[in-house]
Amino acid sequence: MSSAMITTENLNVHYGSIHALKGLNFEVHQGEIVSLIGANGAGKTTTLRAISGLVPVTGSLQFEGHDITKVPVYKRVELGIAQSPEGRGVFPLMSVQENLEMGAYSRKDKAGIKKDYEMCLDLFPRLKERLWQMAGTMSGGEQQMLAISRALMSKPKILLLDEPSLGLAPLIVAQIFEIIKKLNQDGMTILLVEQNARMALKISHRAYVLETGKIVMQDSAANLLNNDEVRKAYLGV
Repeated sequence: MSSAMITTENLNVHYGSIHALKGLNFEVHQGEIVSLIGANGAGKTTTLRAISGLVPVTGSLQFEGHDITKVPVYKRVELGIAQSPEGRGVFPLMSVQENLEMGAYSRKDKAGIKKDYEMCLDLFPRLKERLWQMAGTMSGGEQQMLAISRALMSKPKILLLDEPSLGLAPLIVAQIFEIIKKLNQDGMTILLVEQNARMALKISHRAYVLETGKIVMQDSAANLLNNDEVRKAYLGV
């Protein structure tokens, strides 16, 4: 793999008196899918929020070799960091098309925006059928497709996906994971937080296991899939 896209050194997050992330050191390299797995409350979502700039941190956070620890959220989007949040977070009173346009709010390249808009509709034909439907009236699966597409409309270098399978039917989950694999095959770097650890590890290159805000294990996804501790704790085997 090439040099690291995301690097954290001694990354800490506090929510008041709660020490949510405790000295995280990890890397995501260009072209990888890296998963963060762990129980609820382990700090997975907080890690994504820290990278996006949604929570204050101490320690060091670098993107493509540049320190972005103090860089505001909108500048991180412009640099190439986009997040599809847990719970999808679509704008419910806006149409599908308006949600997609919001994803591209920081861009000025009209031809590029049009190209990425068409790419999203090719990836998710369901959205094409519902361009003028209010996002809040769509199914959970359709909203997840829209949340991912809205993130892609910012033309990210790295896509942060937070629980993309949460609350979705198995058939839709399978479709979403196929799309994640395709995006990666087309060159997208992905940092994935996912309760369905088995599915996450099956499509990832590497993974980190979090427990109570600390990284307790890291390895190739294939090795973690076959690790007895991981299988018992997270894979139900």
